[in-house]
Amino acid sequence: MPVSAPILADAAALLPDLIAFRRALHAHPEAGFALPRTQRAVLTALDGLDLEVTPGPHDFTSIVAVLRGVRPGPSVVLRADMDALRVTEETGLPFASQERGLMHACGHDLHTAALVGAAKLLSARRAEIEGSVVFMFEPGEEAGGGARRMIEEGVLSAAGERAEAAYGIHVLPGRAGVFSTRPGAVMAGASSLTVRVLGRSGHGSRPHQAVDPVPAAAQIISALHTYVTRRFPVFDPVVLSVTKMQASEIINAIPDEATLGATIRALSRDSVEILSRELPSLADGIASAFGCRAESEIRSVYPVTENDPKTAARALNVLGDLFGADRALALEHPVMASESFSAVLNEVPGAFVFLGATPDGIDPDMAEMNHSPRALFDDSVLGDQAASLASLALSHVGAAA
Repeated sequence: MPVSAPILADAAALLPDLIAFRRALHAHPEAGFALPRTQRAVLTALDGLDLEVTPGPHDFTSIVAVLRGVRPGPSVVLRADMDALRVTEETGLPFASQERGLMHACGHDLHTAALVGAAKLLSARRAEIEGSVVFMFEPGEEAGGGARRMIEEGVLSAAGERAEAAYGIHVLPGRAGVFSTRPGAVMAGASSLTVRVLGRSGHGSRPHQAVDPVPAAAQIISALHTYVTRRFPVFDPVVLSVTKMQASEIINAIPDEATLGATIRALSRDSVEILSRELPSLADGIASAFGCRAESEIRSVYPVTENDPKTAARALNVLGDLFGADRALALEHPVMASESFSAVLNEVPGAFVFLGATPDGIDPDMAEMNHSPRALFDDSVLGDQAASLASLALSHVGAAA
């Protein structure tokens, strides 16, 4: 349904409270699946709204809140992730993290505040809703399984009927207030690779009496980076980065083994299958040439985040009607980062949308990326983010939808 202008005015009125809420979350981040302080803060913020709220247990502090309209109809899921990263903040903000080694470096504090705002906007419009809205507050997005567990626990059917659509909005560096998405693959799938190269230890002065796994591991690292550029077409890209290398604990000993770890991003299931089949053989073949052997493990972390084409087009239309076509743009290429929301989009049609949130005075092209200890996000976008989530839901369950 076309969204009336008053929703933007209502969102603007909420903005000071949403900014204050976001900054309180930012100052006290929590990581992983257990976010007790964050859960309490969200439950307090939702208190008094006409919602059916189900908090998760102490070891998995999810929140599922259902808003039922005055008449029956379809249901739609709106999602926010709540967890922070194990990063030491270096922004110098007055509301910077007070928790040592933890930071909301990926904008999940904005996502949580915006979903609280959407719940307030939609609760005030309950009389216009034919159907239900499910608010999905997810812990453990960065930990690799929060969405999957919430799906197993029934979030997609929390309103009774299976959701017909699901939406999430994620902040990124970019012109503040500009939304973008695309049909099909919008974010890469993620896998992890661990390779143990097994040799035989010895003294560093007598390598000929040992079987040194370190040169073999070094050759494997070089081969992995070459492999992806020669095995996959540039129009179906694969990104592989070796990010971890461990060998001897002391400088004068050749170790029994060397271990390397890599993160792999791919945009198609076919690429993931090829990687799973070929990388262990590649590692073991190189290790064998050095008289070693390799044990490899590839683990899928997230599948490709794939937008339903019709729902992605709907999202751009709704956002274009709300803010103007210059603030609702078709994304040319997928983003090679990965997302737990991919598990939701594997189950129901939906769309994952990006929102530019670079503060004034910073060139978006030079801004620190998500996960940086110096990442900065402009929380003045929160009102529009909340209005967008509410409007996307109303396009399914509004009285004139």
